[in-house]
Amino acid sequence: MDAGKQETKQKSVEITLVSYAVTQSAYSKIIPLFVNKWKREKNQDVVIKQSYGGSGSQTRAVIDGLEADVVNLAIGSDVERLQKAGLVGAGWQKELPNNGIVTRSVVALVTRKGNPKGIRNWPDLAKPGIKVITANPKTSGVARWNFLALWGSVTRNGGNEQQATNFVRNVYKNVPVLPKDAREATDVFFKQDQGDVLLNYENEVILARQKGETDFSYTIPAVNVSIDPPVAVVDKIVDKRKTREVATAFARFLFTPEAQREFAKVGFRPVNGTVANEFGKQYPKVAKLFPASAIGSWSEIQKKFFADGAIFDQIQR
Repeated sequence: MDAGKQETKQKSVEITLVSYAVTQSAYSKIIPLFVNKWKREKNQDVVIKQSYGGSGSQTRAVIDGLEADVVNLAIGSDVERLQKAGLVGAGWQKELPNNGIVTRSVVALVTRKGNPKGIRNWPDLAKPGIKVITANPKTSGVARWNFLALWGSVTRNGGNEQQATNFVRNVYKNVPVLPKDAREATDVFFKQDQGDVLLNYENEVILARQKGETDFSYTIPAVNVSIDPPVAVVDKIVDKRKTREVATAFARFLFTPEAQREFAKVGFRPVNGTVANEFGKQYPKVAKLFPASAIGSWSEIQKKFFADGAIFDQIQR
C-alpha cells in the first residue's frame, strides 16, 4: 500500500502552514473551505496548524526546525533559502500552478487623512522632514519589496544605479525606526501615530479600510513592483510526516476560484483570471508595473541588496 493510501486510512491528519504576517485574515476563511472539501471527498479530518510572522523570521524558523508542510512566504528568495537548506526540492515553482505565485500586490503610500504633507509619489519620500515608516528588509518580506520599489522607481524610469543608490539612501535617512514586519510597521503608523507616510502592501491598506480604519489616505504610485508571494510544499517535512497528499492538495486549493475570492476580498490581487475580472474595480491597473526579475534573480537581489555588507547595510551606515 502506498503512503498516500495509508494517509487517507487514518481518521485525521495534521499539517502546518507557515505564512507571512498579513495573510492571516485570508487563511481564516480559506482553511475551513479546504477542511470541509477534504472531509467531503476523502472522509478524513484535517487539522491545519498555522504560524504567522515576518517572512524572513518565518523562513529562519523553518530552517531552525519549525516543521512546516506548506509555506506561503512574502518573497521568492525566502523559498530559495529553504531550498538551499535542503527542505524544498529544486524546481518547486513547477509543482504548483502559476509558478507557485498565489496572489499579487503592489506597494501603497499611506498618508495621514487628507495627505497634509502632499506625498503623492516616490520622490516625495526623500524630501527633508518627511518621516517614512517601513519595516526592516533583514526580517521582513514587505520591506524588501518596498526597497525594490524604491530602487526600481529610479532604474525603471530612466535613472542609473548611482542615482538609485542616492535616492534610496535619502529615503532611509527619513526612516526613524525599522519594525520587524508589515504588521508591526502598520501598528507603528496607526497605533503609535509615528511617521508621515507608511510604505505597505496594498492588501494591508485595503484590509485596514475594511476594519473601519478611515483615518488615512493612500496612493498607488504609477511605477511599481509586482509583489509576487510564492507557496511551496516543504518536501523534506511532508516526506518525513507522510503528509504529501494532503499538503499538496491544500497548496493547490489556494489557486482555485473559491480560495482566490477569499484572498481578493481582503485586499490581495488574485492570480486567477476569472476572479481578477470579478474584482477588477477594486484593483486599478498600474501603468509601469515591473517584476523583481527586472532587477535580477532572487539570489542576485539578495547578494546585491540584503546580504551582510550589501547595499542596504552600506546605506544604513
